[in-house]
Amino acid sequence: MNLLLAEVAQATQRLADAGVPSPRFDAEELAAFVHGVKRGALHTVPDSDFDARYWETVARREAREPLQHITGRAFFRYLELQVGPGVFVPRPETESVVGWAIDAVRAMDVVEPVVVDLCTGSGAIALAMAQEVPRSRVHAVELSEDALRWTRKNAEGSRVTVHKGDALSALPELDGQVDLVISNPPYIPLTEWEYVAPEARDHDPEMALFSGEDGLDTIRGIERTAHRLLRPGGLVVIEHADTQGGQVPWIFTEERGWADAADHPDLNKRPRFATARKAMP
Repeated sequence: MNLLLAEVAQATQRLADAGVPSPRFDAEELAAFVHGVKRGALHTVPDSDFDARYWETVARREAREPLQHITGRAFFRYLELQVGPGVFVPRPETESVVGWAIDAVRAMDVVEPVVVDLCTGSGAIALAMAQEVPRSRVHAVELSEDALRWTRKNAEGSRVTVHKGDALSALPELDGQVDLVISNPPYIPLTEWEYVAPEARDHDPEMALFSGEDGLDTIRGIERTAHRLLRPGGLVVIEHADTQGGQVPWIFTEERGWADAADHPDLNKRPRFATARKAMP
Protein backbone atom coordinates (compact mmCIF):
# COMPACT_ATOMS: atom_id res chain seq x y z
CA MET A 1 0.00 0.00 0.00
CA ASN A 2 1.38 3.41 -0.94
CA LEU A 3 1.35 6.39 1.41
CA LEU A 4 -1.76 7.95 -0.13
CA LEU A 5 -3.85 4.80 0.24
CA ALA A 6 -2.72 4.49 3.87
CA GLU A 7 -3.82 8.09 4.48
CA VAL A 8 -7.14 7.40 2.75
CA ALA A 9 -7.72 4.49 5.13
CA GLN A 10 -7.14 6.77 8.12
CA ALA A 11 -9.37 9.46 6.60
CA THR A 12 -12.12 6.90 6.03
CA GLN A 13 -12.14 6.06 9.73
CA ARG A 14 -12.21 9.73 10.72
CA LEU A 15 -15.15 10.43 8.41
CA ALA A 16 -17.00 7.34 9.63
CA ASP A 17 -16.54 8.46 13.24
CA ALA A 18 -17.95 11.89 12.24
CA GLY A 19 -21.13 10.25 10.89
CA VAL A 20 -20.43 10.89 7.20
CA PRO A 21 -22.77 8.53 5.28
CA SER A 22 -20.22 7.35 2.66
CA PRO A 23 -16.82 7.67 4.36
CA ARG A 24 -14.73 5.52 2.01
CA PHE A 25 -16.09 7.10 -1.16
CA ASP A 26 -15.63 10.61 0.21
CA ALA A 27 -12.10 9.95 1.46
CA GLU A 28 -11.13 8.61 -1.97
CA GLU A 29 -12.89 11.41 -3.85
CA LEU A 30 -11.09 14.05 -1.78
CA ALA A 31 -7.76 12.31 -2.36
CA ALA A 32 -8.42 12.18 -6.10
CA PHE A 33 -9.42 15.85 -6.13
CA VAL A 34 -6.36 17.08 -4.23
CA HIS A 35 -3.92 14.94 -6.25
CA GLY A 36 -5.51 15.52 -9.67
CA VAL A 37 -6.18 11.87 -10.51
CA LYS A 38 -9.20 9.57 -10.90
CA ARG A 39 -10.30 7.60 -7.84
CA GLY A 40 -9.17 4.39 -9.54
CA ALA A 41 -5.63 5.75 -9.94
CA LEU A 42 -4.88 6.64 -6.31
CA HIS A 43 -2.44 3.74 -6.08
CA THR A 44 -0.31 5.33 -8.82
CA VAL A 45 0.49 8.50 -6.82
CA PRO A 46 4.14 8.30 -5.65
CA ASP A 47 4.76 8.74 -1.93
CA SER A 48 6.85 11.81 -2.73
CA ASP A 49 3.80 13.45 -4.35
CA PHE A 50 1.55 13.15 -1.30
CA ASP A 51 -0.07 16.55 -0.70
CA ALA A 52 -0.69 17.37 2.97
CA ARG A 53 -3.56 19.65 1.93
CA TYR A 54 -5.52 16.41 1.72
CA TRP A 55 -6.00 16.59 5.47
CA GLU A 56 -7.45 20.10 5.21
CA THR A 57 -10.19 18.77 2.93
CA VAL A 58 -10.79 15.79 5.21
CA ALA A 59 -11.24 18.14 8.19
CA ARG A 60 -13.81 20.16 6.23
CA ARG A 61 -15.73 17.00 5.33
CA GLU A 62 -15.43 15.79 8.93
CA ALA A 63 -17.23 19.00 9.93
CA ARG A 64 -20.00 17.90 7.52
CA GLU A 65 -19.32 20.45 4.81
CA PRO A 66 -20.70 18.85 1.63
CA LEU A 67 -18.17 16.94 -0.44
CA GLN A 68 -19.36 18.84 -3.52
CA HIS A 69 -18.65 22.22 -1.90
CA ILE A 70 -15.09 21.14 -1.16
CA THR A 71 -14.39 19.84 -4.66
CA GLY A 72 -16.62 22.41 -6.41
CA ARG A 73 -18.23 19.77 -8.58
CA ALA A 74 -21.21 17.43 -8.58
CA PHE A 75 -21.87 14.54 -10.92
CA PHE A 76 -25.40 14.01 -12.27
CA ARG A 77 -26.18 11.40 -14.91
CA TYR A 78 -23.65 12.23 -17.69
CA LEU A 79 -22.89 15.74 -16.42
CA GLU A 80 -20.21 17.32 -14.27
CA LEU A 81 -21.67 20.47 -12.69
CA GLN A 82 -20.14 23.36 -10.80
CA VAL A 83 -21.70 23.83 -7.35
CA GLY A 84 -20.97 25.67 -4.13
CA PRO A 85 -22.51 27.89 -1.46
CA GLY A 86 -25.87 29.32 -2.50
CA VAL A 87 -27.10 26.44 -4.64
CA PHE A 88 -28.74 23.10 -3.86
CA VAL A 89 -26.42 20.15 -4.51
CA PRO A 90 -28.13 17.67 -6.88
CA ARG A 91 -28.80 14.24 -5.35
CA PRO A 92 -28.50 10.78 -6.95
CA GLU A 93 -32.18 9.98 -6.31
CA THR A 94 -33.19 12.77 -8.70
CA GLU A 95 -31.50 10.89 -11.54
CA SER A 96 -34.34 8.36 -11.64
CA VAL A 97 -36.86 11.22 -11.82
CA VAL A 98 -35.05 12.64 -14.83
CA GLY A 99 -34.70 9.21 -16.41
CA TRP A 100 -38.48 8.78 -16.38
CA ALA A 101 -38.98 12.25 -17.87
CA ILE A 102 -36.44 11.65 -20.64
CA ASP A 103 -38.14 8.39 -21.62
CA ALA A 104 -41.54 10.11 -21.60
CA VAL A 105 -40.39 12.98 -23.83
CA ARG A 106 -38.65 10.62 -26.25
CA ALA A 107 -41.91 8.68 -26.56
CA MET A 108 -43.87 11.80 -27.52
CA ASP A 109 -44.71 12.34 -31.17
CA VAL A 110 -43.18 15.83 -31.06
CA VAL A 111 -40.29 16.99 -33.25
CA GLU A 112 -38.95 19.67 -30.88
CA PRO A 113 -40.46 19.07 -27.44
CA VAL A 114 -40.64 22.04 -25.07
CA VAL A 115 -39.51 21.28 -21.51
CA VAL A 116 -39.66 23.56 -18.46
CA ASP A 117 -37.62 22.89 -15.32
CA LEU A 118 -38.97 24.83 -12.35
CA CYS A 119 -36.73 25.51 -9.29
CA THR A 120 -33.74 24.54 -11.43
CA GLY A 121 -30.96 25.34 -8.93
CA SER A 122 -27.68 24.13 -10.45
CA GLY A 123 -29.47 23.40 -13.72
CA ALA A 124 -28.89 19.65 -13.34
CA ILE A 125 -32.35 18.56 -14.52
CA ALA A 126 -32.58 21.04 -17.40
CA LEU A 127 -29.09 20.25 -18.67
CA ALA A 128 -29.66 16.49 -18.50
CA MET A 129 -32.91 16.87 -20.45
CA ALA A 130 -31.20 19.01 -23.10
CA GLN A 131 -28.26 16.63 -23.39
CA GLU A 132 -30.28 13.42 -23.61
CA VAL A 133 -33.17 14.72 -25.72
CA PRO A 134 -31.12 16.56 -28.37
CA ARG A 135 -33.96 18.32 -30.22
CA SER A 136 -35.72 19.54 -27.08
CA ARG A 137 -36.10 23.22 -26.22
CA VAL A 138 -35.44 23.47 -22.50
CA HIS A 139 -36.24 26.40 -20.20
CA ALA A 140 -34.82 26.56 -16.66
CA VAL A 141 -36.46 28.81 -14.04
CA GLU A 142 -34.80 29.90 -10.77
CA LEU A 143 -35.73 32.66 -8.33
CA SER A 144 -32.59 32.90 -6.18
CA GLU A 145 -29.87 35.17 -7.54
CA ASP A 146 -27.27 33.18 -5.57
CA ALA A 147 -28.38 29.94 -7.22
CA LEU A 148 -28.65 31.60 -10.63
CA ARG A 149 -24.93 32.33 -10.64
CA TRP A 150 -24.33 28.59 -10.65
CA THR A 151 -27.15 27.89 -13.12
CA ARG A 152 -25.66 30.30 -15.62
CA LYS A 153 -22.14 28.89 -15.21
CA ASN A 154 -23.37 25.36 -15.84
CA ALA A 155 -25.68 26.33 -18.72
CA GLU A 156 -23.02 28.32 -20.57
CA GLY A 157 -22.67 26.94 -24.10
CA SER A 158 -25.71 24.65 -23.72
CA ARG A 159 -29.11 24.84 -25.38
CA VAL A 160 -30.84 25.58 -22.07
CA THR A 161 -32.50 29.00 -21.75
CA VAL A 162 -32.17 30.29 -18.18
CA HIS A 163 -34.87 32.54 -16.68
CA LYS A 164 -34.90 34.42 -13.37
CA GLY A 165 -38.39 33.99 -12.03
CA ASP A 166 -40.81 32.55 -9.51
CA ALA A 167 -41.96 28.99 -10.24
CA LEU A 168 -45.50 30.04 -9.33
CA SER A 169 -45.77 32.71 -12.03
CA ALA A 170 -43.10 31.74 -14.55
CA LEU A 171 -43.12 31.94 -18.35
CA PRO A 172 -46.64 33.16 -19.18
CA GLU A 173 -45.46 33.49 -22.79
CA LEU A 174 -45.34 29.66 -22.96
CA ASP A 175 -48.86 29.04 -21.62
CA GLY A 176 -50.43 26.02 -23.30
CA GLN A 177 -47.29 25.23 -25.36
CA VAL A 178 -45.16 23.06 -23.06
CA ASP A 179 -44.84 19.29 -23.48
CA LEU A 180 -43.30 18.49 -20.08
CA VAL A 181 -42.91 20.39 -16.81
CA ILE A 182 -40.43 18.92 -14.34
CA SER A 183 -39.36 20.09 -10.90
CA ASN A 184 -37.38 19.12 -7.83
CA PRO A 185 -38.98 21.73 -5.56
CA PRO A 186 -38.51 22.35 -1.84
CA TYR A 187 -40.60 19.75 -0.01
CA ILE A 188 -39.33 19.34 3.56
CA PRO A 189 -41.87 20.28 6.27
CA LEU A 190 -40.69 23.11 8.52
CA THR A 191 -41.32 20.80 11.49
CA GLU A 192 -38.59 18.42 10.24
CA TRP A 193 -35.74 20.96 10.44
CA GLU A 194 -33.83 19.24 13.23
CA TYR A 195 -33.87 15.87 11.43
CA VAL A 196 -32.29 17.12 8.21
CA ALA A 197 -28.69 16.01 7.56
CA PRO A 198 -26.15 18.73 8.45
CA GLU A 199 -24.84 18.82 4.87
CA ALA A 200 -28.27 19.99 3.68
CA ARG A 201 -29.52 21.91 6.71
CA ASP A 202 -26.36 23.96 7.20
CA HIS A 203 -25.22 24.40 3.59
CA ASP A 204 -28.08 24.06 1.08
CA PRO A 205 -30.24 27.20 0.69
CA GLU A 206 -33.27 27.13 2.98
CA MET A 207 -35.57 28.13 0.13
CA ALA A 208 -34.51 24.96 -1.73
CA LEU A 209 -35.41 22.72 1.22
CA PHE A 210 -38.44 23.84 3.21
CA SER A 211 -42.00 24.50 2.09
CA GLY A 212 -44.66 25.07 4.72
CA GLU A 213 -45.94 22.98 7.60
CA ASP A 214 -46.46 19.81 5.54
CA GLY A 215 -43.76 20.47 2.92
CA LEU A 216 -46.26 20.63 0.07
CA ASP A 217 -46.87 24.38 -0.33
CA THR A 218 -44.58 24.80 -3.36
CA ILE A 219 -45.85 21.62 -4.99
CA ARG A 220 -49.43 22.94 -4.71
CA GLY A 221 -48.33 26.13 -6.44
CA ILE A 222 -46.42 24.25 -9.14
CA GLU A 223 -49.53 22.19 -9.86
CA ARG A 224 -51.27 25.38 -11.02
CA THR A 225 -48.23 26.60 -12.97
CA ALA A 226 -47.86 23.24 -14.71
CA HIS A 227 -51.54 23.18 -15.68
CA ARG A 228 -51.19 26.68 -17.14
CA LEU A 229 -48.02 25.91 -19.09
CA LEU A 230 -48.82 22.47 -20.46
CA ARG A 231 -50.60 21.70 -23.69
CA PRO A 232 -53.49 19.21 -23.38
CA GLY A 233 -51.88 15.78 -22.98
CA GLY A 234 -48.63 17.29 -21.64
CA LEU A 235 -46.94 15.79 -18.60
CA VAL A 236 -45.81 17.04 -15.21
CA VAL A 237 -43.09 15.26 -13.22
CA ILE A 238 -42.41 16.38 -9.66
CA GLU A 239 -40.04 15.01 -7.04
CA HIS A 240 -41.15 14.65 -3.41
CA ALA A 241 -39.98 13.08 -0.15
CA ASP A 242 -40.37 9.33 0.21
CA THR A 243 -42.78 9.98 3.09
CA GLN A 244 -45.10 12.02 0.81
CA GLY A 245 -45.85 9.25 -1.67
CA GLY A 246 -49.48 8.93 -0.67
CA GLN A 247 -50.12 12.69 -0.73
CA VAL A 248 -48.70 14.27 -3.88
CA PRO A 249 -50.75 12.45 -6.56
CA TRP A 250 -53.89 13.67 -4.77
CA ILE A 251 -52.88 17.26 -5.57
CA PHE A 252 -53.24 16.44 -9.29
CA THR A 253 -56.95 15.59 -9.31
CA GLU A 254 -59.42 15.20 -12.16
CA GLU A 255 -61.38 18.15 -10.75
CA ARG A 256 -58.30 20.32 -11.30
CA GLY A 257 -57.86 19.16 -14.88
CA TRP A 258 -55.52 16.18 -14.55
CA ALA A 259 -55.55 12.53 -15.58
CA ASP A 260 -53.38 9.47 -14.81
CA ALA A 261 -51.86 10.87 -11.61
CA ALA A 262 -49.45 8.29 -10.20
CA ASP A 263 -46.47 7.80 -7.92
CA HIS A 264 -43.16 6.20 -8.90
CA PRO A 265 -40.31 4.64 -6.87
CA ASP A 266 -36.63 5.54 -6.97
CA LEU A 267 -33.84 2.96 -7.27
CA ASN A 268 -34.29 2.11 -3.58
CA LYS A 269 -37.97 1.29 -4.21
CA ARG A 270 -39.12 4.30 -2.16
CA PRO A 271 -41.85 6.58 -3.52
CA ARG A 272 -39.87 9.47 -5.03
CA PHE A 273 -41.85 11.36 -7.67
CA ALA A 274 -45.37 11.90 -8.96
CA THR A 275 -46.54 12.33 -12.55
CA ALA A 276 -49.77 13.43 -14.13
CA ARG A 277 -51.12 14.26 -17.58
CA LYS A 278 -53.07 17.42 -18.38
CA ALA A 279 -56.53 16.27 -19.33
CA MET A 280 -57.81 16.77 -22.86
CA PRO A 281 -60.55 19.41 -23.16
